[in-house]
Amino acid sequence: MFDDPTSAQPRLVSLATAVPPIVMAQAEVTKRAGEHFARTPAAYEWLAPIYRNAEIDTRHSCVPTDWYLKDHSFAERNDLFLKHAVDLLAEAAAKALDQAGLDADQIDTIVVVSTTGIATPALDARLMGRLPFRRNVERLPVFGLGCAGGVLGLARAAAMAAARPASRVLFLVVELCGLTFRNQDRSKSNLVATALFGDGAAAAVVSCRPEYAHSPQLGPWGEHTWPDSLDVMGWEVADDGLKVVFSRDIPTLVREDLRAVVDAFLADHGAQMGDIEGFICHPGGAKVLDALEDCFELQRGDLGLARRVLREHGNMSAATVLFVLREALDAGLAGPQLMTTLGPGFTAGMMVVRAA
Repeated sequence: MFDDPTSAQPRLVSLATAVPPIVMAQAEVTKRAGEHFARTPAAYEWLAPIYRNAEIDTRHSCVPTDWYLKDHSFAERNDLFLKHAVDLLAEAAAKALDQAGLDADQIDTIVVVSTTGIATPALDARLMGRLPFRRNVERLPVFGLGCAGGVLGLARAAAMAAARPASRVLFLVVELCGLTFRNQDRSKSNLVATALFGDGAAAAVVSCRPEYAHSPQLGPWGEHTWPDSLDVMGWEVADDGLKVVFSRDIPTLVREDLRAVVDAFLADHGAQMGDIEGFICHPGGAKVLDALEDCFELQRGDLGLARRVLREHGNMSAATVLFVLREALDAGLAGPQLMTTLGPGFTAGMMVVRAA
């Protein structure tokens, strides 16, 4: 089950996370948002539950709270993205390399996932000025996967490691979701984003080399993109930045449509849901976690690690599920664990992770 004896098995050699230093308490965010958005007491009473029901206590931000209450151009936001994204990637990468006992020049390939800013030269090229990678390191920047990028990006890194079993791949994710907040946008999607989004990064070393045979195994992996679903989740480009698109139907889609996709994915690899011993799910929000527990026939609260990450960090888009994976590894994950993410497309990403 799950093993492919004809191919090398990618392993998760190390996994590290990083967050910016500014901590935003949800209670303070609720107060400031109410002062900014709510013109009357009745409006505040309508607004406040959006923040309370998010089930978040704290989030991390690369800019202070006052920044969010001012107007900013797309260029200003993106300049901040470039600065802080590279800082966080350098921190996460250094931690992951240290965990793996590696120097930067031992990395053969870098895969970087991000969807909250534009970088040309890409983030990986900019990171080469901070860490001493070889000049001939191969680079793959990936844009547009949104929240699904944690699993789908890790799958791309694992596939590249399997294609060259002697190589070491550094997988990096950074999302600065807070920089997309538009303070004049009173749409429900923007308000939900204000209550939900945080900033964070993660880094992992992936390899098939025999010395890593006792590290957690990655794979199989898969994805599914639903037809006629481009309007479910994503960005619209506005003059002052990226405008978030959220459909209120996401929890319903999870409850009604995801299980069949996951069952088909498992069946393709000779398995079924009963073979899965745990779930590492992207915590897109409290209602999405409720829907995932229903989808997988779990009890309410069973996705406790995902709920803890959401409570302490908010939704950091693609980086978030890697924070959950880190928590699961620290908790001593055993047996096949199913990682899932949902992102623009509308797309589900799936991967089985197993401790050695």
